[in-house]
Amino acid sequence: MEILGIDIGSYGIKGCIVDTDKGEIISERKSTPPLDDTTPHKILAKMHHIVRNEFNWDGPIGCAFPAPVTKGIVLSAKRIDDSWIDADAEQLFSEITDNEVSVINDTDATGLAEMYFGAGQHQDGLTIVLTVGTGIGSSLFMDGRLMPNSELGLLEIQGLTIEERASNKSRKEEGIGKKEWAKRLQLVLEHLEKILHPNLFILGGQLSRKANKTFPYIKINTTFKAASFLNDASIVGAAMIASKKKGAFYYR
Repeated sequence: MEILGIDIGSYGIKGCIVDTDKGEIISERKSTPPLDDTTPHKILAKMHHIVRNEFNWDGPIGCAFPAPVTKGIVLSAKRIDDSWIDADAEQLFSEITDNEVSVINDTDATGLAEMYFGAGQHQDGLTIVLTVGTGIGSSLFMDGRLMPNSELGLLEIQGLTIEERASNKSRKEEGIGKKEWAKRLQLVLEHLEKILHPNLFILGGQLSRKANKTFPYIKINTTFKAASFLNDASIVGAAMIASKKKGAFYYR
């Protein structure tokens, strides 16, 4: 099934058409400039532009959203304007695009793509997916079933949240090298090992593009892998939700 997948982030709104049967992107990527204003009316206007003007799309849409979401309702807003809290994002996006839109947390979307088509296929036990970029998002899977809307990036270690300590944004702001960044990531992973005892870590976001430069310096007991889809996983996962794909990874 062909679905338009949309990902909303600080870098802007990007979209592609996805073949959800194969987990493949089959169109050119379209995107907006970075978002300097994440209030609803600004994002809705850009969403309309991507869907109607760039793709001229008529059909189901999956949207990866940078906040916890349940049944289309935004639960909190750590990485987006506070005015989104309690908003029905599915209804707003559906109205502005004149299409049925399914909305899912962006890292949960990443996890779905990786568990169904990527690095987590056939994985039993607990899998923790971390997207390491501007912040650090997380998704949790037990025997392939999503436990939605986790926020492990907000956990504190020695007075700093995980994302304050080890995100790519922090690395750039502090000017640290790949080896030191890997040490910080190792501290984070060791902390999560002690709390949750996972069977696998999947590391995505901007970190997955630098895996060959950072992974050799990370020494932990748990197996860890780079995300197969790199930065496109959230688009594929969002499209999967919109396809109403049933099975082990469908959570609603």
